[in-house]
Amino acid sequence: MLSRLFERTANVLMITMMAVMVALVFGNVVLRYAFNSGIVFSEEASRFVFMWLTLIGALMVMKDNMHLGMSTIVARLGERGQRFCRFVADVGALGCCLLLVHGAWKLVVIGMDDRAPVTGVPIGVVYACLLVSSAGMALLLVHSLWRLLSGRMPRAELVNDTGSAGE
Repeated sequence: MLSRLFERTANVLMITMMAVMVALVFGNVVLRYAFNSGIVFSEEASRFVFMWLTLIGALMVMKDNMHLGMSTIVARLGERGQRFCRFVADVGALGCCLLLVHGAWKLVVIGMDDRAPVTGVPIGVVYACLLVSSAGMALLLVHSLWRLLSGRMPRAELVNDTGSAGE
């Protein structure tokens, strides 16, 4: 239930961000060419929205286990080898996510004192997209490791063939 609510909220948020970005950029282009004016904050705001859109999208892709994978060799291993490779991959990715959480938190704290030149948005709010995305991915990886170590992860989930190099 909570997972579906999170997914729906994230999807609505991404659709809204995409619509805002398109409206800002398209509106700015029309205003510049047709009326020789423009939306002053359009470029900066659309850049910030794009950062949030990209990182929330990356989190959603990870939730669905759809990131590009190179599973040609792992798919040929036995179940124990596949479980070991999945464990190593998840632990490595979790380590990277935790480093990102740590660094992003520092950026957010430092950035709250700085403001974007045109929109006046605190830069920490912009960098918070990395904090949200990396923390969310870390939680997904912890859940994946728990399922793997408790034996609740079926063999079909051990290897991600989506977009693998072997296809």
